[in-house]
Amino acid sequence: MTKPTVHNLERHIRTVPDYPHPGISFKDITPLIEDGPAMHEATDALARAVEHLEYDRVLSAEARGFVFGTALAYKVKKGLVLARKPNKLPRETISASYELEYGTDTLEAHADSIPPGTRILVADDLLATGGTARAMCELVENAGGTVAGVAFLIELGYLDGREKLAGYEVVSIINYDDPSE
Repeated sequence: MTKPTVHNLERHIRTVPDYPHPGISFKDITPLIEDGPAMHEATDALARAVEHLEYDRVLSAEARGFVFGTALAYKVKKGLVLARKPNKLPRETISASYELEYGTDTLEAHADSIPPGTRILVADDLLATGGTARAMCELVENAGGTVAGVAFLIELGYLDGREKLAGYEVVSIINYDDPSE
């Protein structure tokens, strides 16, 4: 990604110290989403970063992932598969669980949203420890689909989330390699 694009996007991301817990530096993307040109630039940057991948649909998790997944799916004219918290989808679902620092969580998708053989791009706003993205990849594979790649607007490199995604092509636009950034 070009330095001007990354720099412009970074200036729209606010770091909130000690949120949601002491010692965490939360990357607040709402200023970026609220700025039309910045949101457009972020969507274009994601689309450019994955243009070499072949995929049929985009899979994103609620809530912030829906923002970028929807924008990206629209931009590239692909369908969007929703990964939601349990009991939010009305039809038959498939699920995958993942570890959190304080327990476990689960994501679900409609069982028929990922037909066998479908190539899926997993897209989310942020790669931290990799648990959410790994669960989305498991949803795809458990349904008989193929993960074409995994894309993020932001990557917190110091949390080593890529390790949980070994074997998948991972792209990110903005990388923070130091927790103090």
